Amino acid sequence: MADYPTSFDKDDLLKCARGELFGPGNAQLPEPPMLMMDRITDISGDGGPNGKGHVVAEFDITPDLWFFECHFPGNPIMPGCLGLDGLWQLTGFNLGWRGWQGRGYALGVGEVKLTGMVRPDRKMLTYYVDFTKAVQTRRLTMGVADGRVEADGETIYQVKDMKVALSES
Repeated sequence: MADYPTSFDKDDLLKCARGELFGPGNAQLPEPPMLMMDRITDISGDGGPNGKGHVVAEFDITPDLWFFECHFPGNPIMPGCLGLDGLWQLTGFNLGWRGWQGRGYALGVGEVKLTGMVRPDRKMLTYYVDFTKAVQTRRLTMGVADGRVEADGETIYQVKDMKVALSES
């Protein structure tokens, strides 16, 4: 593993978005408003239920978040795809945190279940990413993980077989 801390605040995440954390041309997070977390509270390359690595992160929900105004007018709900994107963002972040090189991109997800909604009265989302596989060969750098999103402690999204790769091209 590279020599990075196991938790990151918002300033650290913004450094990652600017390409300053893992170096130019390597894993980056998007900048706000597409950055879907405020802090990473725990990360590892060998933790989680499968012993293959994990990430736990949090996102503070406030009624003035950009997506509530447009999705849907008069019935504000966070788009479920943004929660999925947050899980993908964290999966790629973990690969960069391991010291693996290349730019991250989502490859897909095997299964998605949305069982709840994020409305403006929610206070916090907690993301959990649990790796089932992390592969780095000469030709392929990829993470496969299961994930879930909790809103104020209630599981609202679950995914299986989420895939993110790093590519140097």
